[in-house]
Amino acid sequence: MLQGPLPYVFEDRTGAHTSSDFDDIYDRLFFHVATAPQRAVMIYSMNRRSSRHRDSQPIQHTPSAILEFLPDGTLGNMSFMHAAGTVTIPMVRYLRKTSLFGRSLSRKFLCSDGREYKWVNRSVEGQEWTCTNADNFLVAHYDLKPADVRAYGVSGNNLTIYEAFAHLTLEILASFIVMRHIQQYNL
Repeated sequence: MLQGPLPYVFEDRTGAHTSSDFDDIYDRLFFHVATAPQRAVMIYSMNRRSSRHRDSQPIQHTPSAILEFLPDGTLGNMSFMHAAGTVTIPMVRYLRKTSLFGRSLSRKFLCSDGREYKWVNRSVEGQEWTCTNADNFLVAHYDLKPADVRAYGVSGNNLTIYEAFAHLTLEILASFIVMRHIQQYNL
């Protein structure tokens, strides 16, 4: 017997934060992440499992979010496309360090629901990245494939977002991609 709703478990197709597909294993939500010219990363909300139906043609619809990085790898702007218009904010204002002298891999951000969330790298054993809310409730986590487990057609890494926070999936995914960029460039 199942206890509560199932979390969204997104298979990370390639493991690369600038070019991958994040497909829910229960076929509920699908995202395609692609690098565009000028160091921008586009996040597309897809209607189907993009990793199974990859087209050779570029995607013809508007991205749901755009993450713009500067030529030297530093943080630029992030934009979210909504029906009411586009919201653009500098990444350094969106993802703020949790303390003045804190680790750069621990950052908080404010979501569209008005609540604050926090990403931390390797704070929980078995989770590469952990996202919690202000009440320290687990919102999402990113897990790497164990070295002794084979993966077929995917990286074996998964982003899990708990059902109560599914309405924030795009913001959680976008902030997660920026956090991985911060880690890669040691920002």
